[in-house]
Amino acid sequence: MSQDGMMAPALMWFRRDLRLADNPALLDAVAAGDGRVTGLFVLDPALWDPAGGPRRDHLITSLKALSDAMGGKLVVRRGDPADVVPELAKDLGAVSVHSAADHGPYGQRRDAAVEAALDCPLVTTGSAYAIAPGRVLNGQGNSYQVFTPYFRTWLEHGWRGPVDAPDSVEWIGKRGDALPDASPVEGAGEAAAREHWADYLDTVAGYDDERDRPDLDTTSRMSIPLKYGEIHPRTMLADLARKRSAGAEAYRRELAWREFCADLLARNPQAAWKPLRSEFAKMQYDEPGEAFEAWCAGRTGYPIVDAGMRQLAESGFMHNRVRMVVASFLVKDLHVHWKYGARWFMRNLRDGDLASNSLNWQWVAGCGADASPYFRIFNPITQGTKFDPAGDYVRRWIPELRDVAGKAVHEPWKLAEPPADYPAPIVDHAEARTEALRRYDGIR
Repeated sequence: MSQDGMMAPALMWFRRDLRLADNPALLDAVAAGDGRVTGLFVLDPALWDPAGGPRRDHLITSLKALSDAMGGKLVVRRGDPADVVPELAKDLGAVSVHSAADHGPYGQRRDAAVEAALDCPLVTTGSAYAIAPGRVLNGQGNSYQVFTPYFRTWLEHGWRGPVDAPDSVEWIGKRGDALPDASPVEGAGEAAAREHWADYLDTVAGYDDERDRPDLDTTSRMSIPLKYGEIHPRTMLADLARKRSAGAEAYRRELAWREFCADLLARNPQAAWKPLRSEFAKMQYDEPGEAFEAWCAGRTGYPIVDAGMRQLAESGFMHNRVRMVVASFLVKDLHVHWKYGARWFMRNLRDGDLASNSLNWQWVAGCGADASPYFRIFNPITQGTKFDPAGDYVRRWIPELRDVAGKAVHEPWKLAEPPADYPAPIVDHAEARTEALRRYDGIR
């Protein structure tokens, strides 16, 4: 019994699952508390402090939407979860604390500390993935290092279908801390994520053909609601199963790649910032300096690179094909360690997810599992002309080049009168490529 003489509530600890539908942990909390649940979100300094403005703004807007869906009863408190969660559970006389499992390096340490400090059970149900890390194994019971066989087994393993939101919950409020100030983000929250996904499903058939074209801007951007758990991949996979097209199949494969990255990080927590392939610890890199600052500012003189970096700065998002191009440019043209680029992305991306971010940077840098070979070095000019053939993406994000017509925008230094306010290339790509391969030969 709680202090008010009523049935003691269960405590639902929201983390990366800011939704009420398709949330098995919430259903377990409702059952454990006989319908009485206190919902909690902890503003953890370990996660809040390193997050950049785009992620903070999205998180706060999403928390407001979640609280509204709960009748304004979401409890938000600041502090170390190992202190905050046990304190609130004791104050409530909670029968149990419920959450989805967190397989990230910090999340596992944090949850162990919380569980050790609790006087009631910590019950984890489900995860942020259709198939939790560690469950897709080969015939010898080992995890995969290569994506294609992982994907086949992932499909064979299968996943449960989505579940509905609980029919009836009596949300038990408690004193909380005020949410920090934030700039409202359009499209944040569970309802907005569901609506956006429903709209995108009408066009998913074209995903396979158009996903590499930043000028078309037809990707789903569902990486953002997935980051905050405003929608679960199970929900998306169930919807994709009803769409029979090459686009839907390609999209499902991308969801599997996200889960492959999470599986890799769960088994190799050092991969957040260190190479999976140990020989790359000996790779010669340059310290980040003026060239790195130019890359961050979108002032490298290579338009497809600069357009991507400016899109990131202005919108908190970057098209996935362009992410690969700018990452390759930093590592193999500027010879800067990928961890600096990964950290810049995490500070500036709304969808900044540690597993996907670090493992995709390692893929480009050639030092991860199933990595692109190091000698695959993206040419920023040919990447621009191939995937932004008319130059529309570049002109959208680089005002200095808006008067340059057609594909000439990808090599503005060749114009009779190059734009005076746009920089010349800071490196010669051919020379930088030769130097990158020389450094690679040094570790082979």
